[in-house]
Parts: sequence; C-alpha cells; structure tokens
Amino acid sequence: MNSPFATHVAFTRLLCAAGQAPSVLNTQPWRIKAVRGEFAELLADPDRRLRVGDPRGRSLHVSCGAALFDLRLAVRTAGHRPLVWLLPNGAEEPRLLAAVRVSASGPASWRTRDLYEAIALRRTNREPFSEWRIPEHVLTDLRDAAAREGARLVVLGRRASAGLLECVAVADDELAGDAAYQAELRAWTMGGSRGEGLPTYVQGPACADDPAPVRDFGTHGGRGPVRFEPRPQLAVLTTAGDGPADWLRAGQALQRVLLTATLHGVSASFLNQPLDLRDMRGRRDPHHRDGHLQMIVRLGYGPVVPRAPRRPPAELQETAPA
Repeated sequence: MNSPFATHVAFTRLLCAAGQAPSVLNTQPWRIKAVRGEFAELLADPDRRLRVGDPRGRSLHVSCGAALFDLRLAVRTAGHRPLVWLLPNGAEEPRLLAAVRVSASGPASWRTRDLYEAIALRRTNREPFSEWRIPEHVLTDLRDAAAREGARLVVLGRRASAGLLECVAVADDELAGDAAYQAELRAWTMGGSRGEGLPTYVQGPACADDPAPVRDFGTHGGRGPVRFEPRPQLAVLTTAGDGPADWLRAGQALQRVLLTATLHGVSASFLNQPLDLRDMRGRRDPHHRDGHLQMIVRLGYGPVVPRAPRRPPAELQETAPA
C-alpha cells in the first residue's frame, strides 16, 4: 500500500483539499506536515489566529477541524482509510491538533466521492437568498451529516430565527464599539494591511434590512444596500462539550454539513458575532438546550458566487527544521 503522505504529488493533493476548507475571516489557520511519509500532522498556525476575536482559540479549532475533514476525504478517495487521533500530544506540542494515519481499504463510496468533488464547489455565500424553503428531506440529510461527526445541527423555526437575528444585531452593535476588534476585522479584509482574508468581491452587498441576516464588513465595492430574504432560514451547530476536541469535531461536522448542502444546491453563510462576543467577554450566552453553540448558519438558495482566495499548497506545508 503506497502511503498518500509518501510522495510530493500525493501529499500536494491532500494539501489542496484541506486548503479549500472554510475558516473564520478566511484566515486558513492551519499547516500540515508529512512525517517520514507514514502519517500526517495537522497543526495550528498561530500567526493566523485572531488574538482579539478568538481569545480561546475556539474559531481556530473549528476552522482546522473543517480542514481536517477535507484531508480525510482526500485520503479516503485515494483508496485509504484515514485513522484520526485528535490532540495526540497537546501537553508537549500545543500546535498539534490531529494526527492522521492510514490503513488498507477498498474503494470509497459514491457519497464520499461526491463530497470530495464538492470541496471545489463549496462557497460561503453572502448574497441574498431566494424565498424558497429548504425541503424537509434536505434538512434531514444536513442533520444526519452533523450527527455523523458527533455534533447536532438544529434547524430553527420562524420565531427562534427572529430571536437569534435580534441577538446577532445586539452583538454586532457591541462589537462595533470595540476598537481592537474592529482593527483586527479590518486587518483580515481588503481594507486592512494584510492584503488577504476576505476581499471585497466575496463580502456581499450591504443589507437594507434590520436586523440583517448577513455580516456587514463595511466594504462593498460601490454596491448599495439591497433587500435580503424576509424569512432567513437559520440553524445552529452544537456539541455536547466545549473544549478543543469538541471544537475540532464541530469543524468536521460543519464541513460535512456544508459539502452535503453543496450537493443539494443549498448555500450557506455565517452569523457568529454573538459567539465572538461570548468568547471575548467570557459569557455563557447564547446557549441552547441541545448543547454548546459552535456555529450560527444561514441556509438557502443563492446565486453563484466567487471563491475567496486560498493559500498556495506550499505555504500550507509544515517542514521539519533544518
């Protein structure tokens, strides 16, 4: 059995897949190392952590968990079974989030191959969605996707969605007055100094609705405010616990949900300002009876949108020190 970590070509394929994962503000805060051609290690990239908005590292872990799921899909479609250890040596190497070995396996299922193909098609969509409601069989598929990764996707009803949108608006107002948070936000959009993160062309238009079902990054490329769908379809992703391993599971569940949604033609964007504020202030809300909230997701049918920029595979590869 040829290891997918043993050759440059095979390992680059894995890097490309992991590099397509969604991440907070498109920070892509991960690096991957092939160890002796036998296994891979997923490591956090501390230089790309949001020091103000993510003091616990929760969003970083969720982002890296999404990259880990893509890595698993790439390994499986190469004809191997991925064996994953979360946080295998956190005491000695806090950057090390997961180790992935492989065992012999037969061909991947058609569903796994479809999910892998959807990696290149998935986009975060901040445009207005149509008013079409997502059919129940699709929502069931999305819930099942989260459950397979040890998380829960709770689809909210009309009243709960309206209440959560108000919570998002309140959090957004409070964050607007936090100078350090706003400076960090600007640094990861094209209005800042980094020249990466979320460029204007993926940020979507300004929203004319109140409360807004999308985040306003303040730069819209000259696009004026537009009306969004009057009844946003919201869901929350929850986990039983709220530690680093749970955050990594949430990221894997999130990416399985998003890729499954892509297969159904369903778009998604995120409204995580209340979670940022919770992490920054040490609060307990918002909470849900079904577990700890890790993501707030807006779902619906949206137009085709461009992909946010990605780090080149060579930049994602962690190399051993000389």
